[in-house]
Amino acid sequence: MNEQNIYIVRCGEVALKGTNKPYFERMLVERVKKSLKDIENTEVKRYEGLIYVRTDKTTPQMDIIRRVSKVFGVASLSPAMECASDIDAIGEAAVEYMNNIIKEKGIETFKIKAKRADKNFPITSPEVARIVGAIVLKGCKVLKVDVHNPDCMLFVDVRHDKTYIFQDKIKGFGGLPLGTNGKGLVLFSGGIDSPVAAFMMAKRGMRIEAVHYHSYPYTSQRAQEKVEELARILSAYCGYIKLHIVNLLPIQEQIVEKCPEEESTILVRRFMMRIAEKIAEDNQCMMLITGENLGQVASQTAEGLVVTDETVSMPVMRPLIGMDKIDIMDMAREIETYETSILPYEDCCTVFLPKHPVTKPKSSRMADSESKLNVEELVNNAVKSVEVVHIGC
Repeated sequence: MNEQNIYIVRCGEVALKGTNKPYFERMLVERVKKSLKDIENTEVKRYEGLIYVRTDKTTPQMDIIRRVSKVFGVASLSPAMECASDIDAIGEAAVEYMNNIIKEKGIETFKIKAKRADKNFPITSPEVARIVGAIVLKGCKVLKVDVHNPDCMLFVDVRHDKTYIFQDKIKGFGGLPLGTNGKGLVLFSGGIDSPVAAFMMAKRGMRIEAVHYHSYPYTSQRAQEKVEELARILSAYCGYIKLHIVNLLPIQEQIVEKCPEEESTILVRRFMMRIAEKIAEDNQCMMLITGENLGQVASQTAEGLVVTDETVSMPVMRPLIGMDKIDIMDMAREIETYETSILPYEDCCTVFLPKHPVTKPKSSRMADSESKLNVEELVNNAVKSVEVVHIGC
């Protein structure tokens, strides 16, 4: 019946934005279009609070579903059949749709759930369900109605000029459309946590840039390639990511030479924050983002976070701060970063690691240790060493 494949895309939190709703919907349409830009003969339109995607029949459905479900702001989507908003046409389309489902899945029972979005349509929702159900029973002899536990729930959505018939509501990630909430810079280690933190902030509409620190030759090229691969995975959700690569080794060597060993982890972290802030300012980022989780390691105690934060004036977002590690790992698996994150390549945080790192650092002690270093010069030299890798589009 349909010459194209049709998908109904539902907005999530976007629908609650009041007078700003049209802006968020337009942004969401643009993000959906961008996710499908390399697929020819694709049409994306917004109408009556929904987004409709139309593609050639030759385009695999799973490709569309995979791409669109990763667009932040999408609550769910459904491959659908379109027909005229006429009860006979709806019944005919429902029979065709169910016969296809019978061939694919061998179902035996069904239930119709109708929604009359167009209140001018002369038949009520319960009556639409009853009439269409009777037509399906007549046209699909092998089927029976089961209102409690059907093999197939068939949805009939009656709109002003068209009606849509579908079975599945495939869940999206929800959130807000990318680009509606500024830009942040994530400290991107290559571990499990920082990609999840970046994902969570992007889900709230924030564009993401990233800074990664290395200590070559103590860290390898393979370690950097791992980080770039993580950024590529995230780009399916976050779009284009500008990845800033910084050589931290000169700073680490100075700290090891001139400062107490047990303070080195916190001191390195303080330098990371200073460098990140400069990069963020140069790239119009509003805030820093980290994957820190309270109490997870020595530098992530409450005292450690306070002493780290005092080196910058820019806000620091820690979306994972109160999460269990198991929950973070589960989310990493869901967004497909976990297997890459656990690849056993070293990172700069494991270089010159002290045997007994301080867990309750004092600001005064950190200031005393940093007085032995030329902090400004070290930071400026690190910023000058930045290499940029462009990920995604």
